[in-house]
Amino acid sequence: MKEAVIIKSFPNGIALRLNTDLPFEKLLDEIGFKFSEARNFFGSAALAVSIEGREVTDTEEIRILEAIRENSDLHIICLVKREDETDRNYVKAIESMEKKQLAEEENGQFFRGNLKNRDVLETDNSIIMLGDVYPGSAIISAKNIIILGGLYGEAYAGGNGRMGAFVAALEMKPERIKIGDFKYKPDSKQTKRIFQPKVLPKIAYVKNDRIILDTLTKDLLSTF
Repeated sequence: MKEAVIIKSFPNGIALRLNTDLPFEKLLDEIGFKFSEARNFFGSAALAVSIEGREVTDTEEIRILEAIRENSDLHIICLVKREDETDRNYVKAIESMEKKQLAEEENGQFFRGNLKNRDVLETDNSIIMLGDVYPGSAIISAKNIIILGGLYGEAYAGGNGRMGAFVAALEMKPERIKIGDFKYKPDSKQTKRIFQPKVLPKIAYVKNDRIILDTLTKDLLSTF
């Protein structure tokens, strides 16, 4: 009999190959069981996930990721298609960003967790955050900010007027961004949906005396 779920690894992530014949609810139970059994093996790594072998709806994608989160300690940073060159480049850009940050900032910091309920995280160093900044909360750095999650609240980078700093996030829907002396605020109120099936990593930086939000690529990152 064809196996319900096959889990395989690929650089920076894991792929789920799903049985095409099983009812979705049974498939979901099997996903939960497999990740629960492998909880200690996977640990708390930050990974991208690819869903293969079966067409799934946006709602089913979300339920699959929720099943993984409920039955493991993994942090799912994004959902990708392995054959999609664009998606692969996003994951590579994030990996490259982490390495660049660690190489340049001996005192760079890591933070694992979410900011919510008006939490404020502040540091004099560059910071890589593994989690989400929820609406009403803020992350503040005198240097650079990298969020391996969603920015839905506020981010302040480049204290003391430093303009060469940047803010990067796997999902960029901020209430406000400030880099150096420059400020950015969306024109219209954004939907506070915390998880999107498809993420589009972006980076915010100062150009021509204003904050620009660009799609994150390795080429763009190399300019910082």
